[in-house]
Amino acid sequence: MRSPAMARMGCCCALLVAILLIAGCATPARPGAIFDTKFSPHTSHWQGRLAIRVASTPAQSFSASFDLHGTAKTGGMVLTTPLGTTLARLGWDANHAVLDTGSAEQSYASLDELTAAATGTDLPIDAIFGWLQGRESTLEGWSADLSQRTAGRLTARRTNPLPAVELKIVLDR
Repeated sequence: MRSPAMARMGCCCALLVAILLIAGCATPARPGAIFDTKFSPHTSHWQGRLAIRVASTPAQSFSASFDLHGTAKTGGMVLTTPLGTTLARLGWDANHAVLDTGSAEQSYASLDELTAAATGTDLPIDAIFGWLQGRESTLEGWSADLSQRTAGRLTARRTNPLPAVELKIVLDR
């Protein structure tokens, strides 16, 4: 049986990954089709690994492989273990966001709300999408190292407000 802290961290990581890896244009999801895996050739798509560390007490950390498509407005993501077991599926559109862990499904008004609930902290969703596309953006409290983006690596850190958060993404090539 998983503890509430472990379940929260799993949800938090899943949400964070979804937010960080989405960029590009997507076809809006049909009502009731939030988890559709079909997407147009114009939809951005990423695969790779991510790690999140929240310097809370106690410290929380999470890592997973991901398959992500869409934008901050409409998209989906699947998080898996190194052995390929599905940890969670996320889906979102302009009207709501859903986190499905296999044992429970939770609905939220937005991807921002889902991410905050899962991680216990606000994340800069729009900035993350920009960073994934290589756009520098100034965001109070956050810094992103895009120097290795062409090699498929991105690191973002929040130092203010606390707790500090570190996100690392390695994209498959």
